[in-house]
Amino acid sequence: MADRRILLINPNSLEATTAMMVAIAKSAAANSFDIAGATATRTPTMIVSADALEAAAPEVEEIARARSGECDGIIVAAFGDPGLAGIKATTKLPAVGIGESSMLEAAENGRRFGVATTTPLLKAKIDALRPDTLGLRSHYTGTRFTEGDPHELMRDPSLLRTALAGAVEACIAQDGAEAVIIGGGPLGEAAGALQPIFNVPVIAPIPSAVRRIIRLVGA
Repeated sequence: MADRRILLINPNSLEATTAMMVAIAKSAAANSFDIAGATATRTPTMIVSADALEAAAPEVEEIARARSGECDGIIVAAFGDPGLAGIKATTKLPAVGIGESSMLEAAENGRRFGVATTTPLLKAKIDALRPDTLGLRSHYTGTRFTEGDPHELMRDPSLLRTALAGAVEACIAQDGAEAVIIGGGPLGEAAGALQPIFNVPVIAPIPSAVRRIIRLVGA
């Protein structure tokens, strides 16, 4: 039987980020699933504001409609899940976002969870949209942000890991989080590197989305 295919849509317009996220997704997928990437072209290279997140949604939906015939499920790979609601409303394919998937995983078994990320301008979106929409408000301990410009941090992987580690530690020590999500698709490699150094689960959102879409498609 031919491999089933999952389409990973990167709402950020940077091909290198798409390639990185596809590689992470492939490592998390079962052997019977192929991961194909698609990159937005009318958005910033890294979405760091609420306006940019909302503006990305129409193109994400366009990509999903154009390529729905060549896949069995869709992942929206930006933490605010832009366009996901529209995709679910207009296609019969299973579709998940890395934001909703990681929050659902983090809250398993009643855990209280926080988010560590680099984009303070997305605070309102993270605080209100996902926890409220998913019914997880009582589990959510809040979001901690790294200091410094997100673009500068992305250019220095070591600095990014250190900054995110500080935000994770604040989620645990100051907010009482029992699991912490690394909030962002472009932060996927950093998320993987941070998991082994903490005693609570550090949730990487791309693998969370892969596990969820595979369950929905059917292994």
